[in-house]
Amino acid sequence: MPGTPADVAQVLRDATHAIALTGAGMSTESGIPDFRSAGGVWEKYDPMEVGSLATFMSDPQRFWDFHRPRVGMLSDAKPNPAHLALAELERRGVLKAVITQNIDGLHRAGGSQEVIEVHGAMDRGMCLRCDARVSMDELLARADAAEDGVPRCTQCGFQMKSGVVMFGEPLPEEAISRAYDHAMKADVVLVAGSSLAVTPVNQIPGMVLDRGGTVMILTESDTPYDRQCAVRLRGRVGTDLPAVVAALGET
Repeated sequence: MPGTPADVAQVLRDATHAIALTGAGMSTESGIPDFRSAGGVWEKYDPMEVGSLATFMSDPQRFWDFHRPRVGMLSDAKPNPAHLALAELERRGVLKAVITQNIDGLHRAGGSQEVIEVHGAMDRGMCLRCDARVSMDELLARADAAEDGVPRCTQCGFQMKSGVVMFGEPLPEEAISRAYDHAMKADVVLVAGSSLAVTPVNQIPGMVLDRGGTVMILTESDTPYDRQCAVRLRGRVGTDLPAVVAALGET
């Protein structure tokens, strides 16, 4: 229950297969707003109207009018101390994988290697018709050059999307499979910056607990596992995670 970064460090030190599960609280430390929080974007816009597969298919201009400025915001974001701390834990062999709901690519930019992005990532452009792929820079160049702001595939002419999973679009099977594989091996899951409100990855702490493992939660908001976790920190991940790394280095 309530604890300190040193308590987190001790559990990680004794773990054989520790994983991290991260959410929007990691990104907010880099200046990216949490769309789901009070006052967030989804209180102002209906996600099924501006961010769904149905809108992308039927009204791509409306989809990209909403999407384009937010891509620019994400492109300017940089990894923060929380991302760097998780990368350092992996470098030391303490952490085996980072499973993230975030789409900003900041875990990879921060140095983490085994990153599983279950909601996709803003790192590429793709065509749903012919599966053509382009870089994110090329996707945005096509959007900015198009009269209606919609990037299109040069092979088949269909509108293109980023690598982010849209509402109503299936989650990437390979990523979900990898995430569950790590969850089934894990004896410790460190939840960082997630309220565990979004399925299916919010099932991972339960999977670890069912196998006799340990859950630790570092996030400011309440979660469904607050009474079942071994250590609970309610500070900012940008402060607490570097403190965990420091505690590991002190002993």
